[in-house]
Amino acid sequence: MIGLEARVARLEAESQIRQLIAHYSFDIDDRKIEAVRSLFTEDGVLKSADGVMYAKGRDAIIEQYHGRFDVLGPGHHFMHDVQIDFTGDGKSEATGRVSGHAELMRKGQMMVAGLRYADRYRNTEQGWKFAEREISFLYYVPLSDYPDILLKPDRNRAYDTPALADFPEHLPSWIAYERSRGRA
Repeated sequence: MIGLEARVARLEAESQIRQLIAHYSFDIDDRKIEAVRSLFTEDGVLKSADGVMYAKGRDAIIEQYHGRFDVLGPGHHFMHDVQIDFTGDGKSEATGRVSGHAELMRKGQMMVAGLRYADRYRNTEQGWKFAEREISFLYYVPLSDYPDILLKPDRNRAYDTPALADFPEHLPSWIAYERSRGRA
């Protein structure tokens, strides 16, 4: 069993990572682009599960966001569940999963997205930062498509051609469960 000092340090680290996640959402929505830059490590990676987004390094990440903001209007990101797992001694690295949704304007239309982030965090001299952030979508659709969107596999409608959702149908656990129930 770890001692009290180590447990307190881990709780402080978890709190700092949760603050990092919150800052990301607020800073993205408020277009505080230099604040967004400071949330990533120098060699940080931002990518999407569908492969559309990929940027390595702070400058490339900021350029990626400039491109996104060119087609996005006002929006609001809501983060719901946060799972943080510390690696090694828990002092320098952690991984995380974050679930959330977003309401936003994209190319002049109201859209909603159900999303997850798969994160790697690194503790730096400036505090905890994103070393890697990968976004995946359960759906990303115009508001008019929302009521029955989970009945369809092509739930990513952010781009000109609808694409398959990133999850859950492609997850090994989902596939195994569906097979065990005779549905796959």
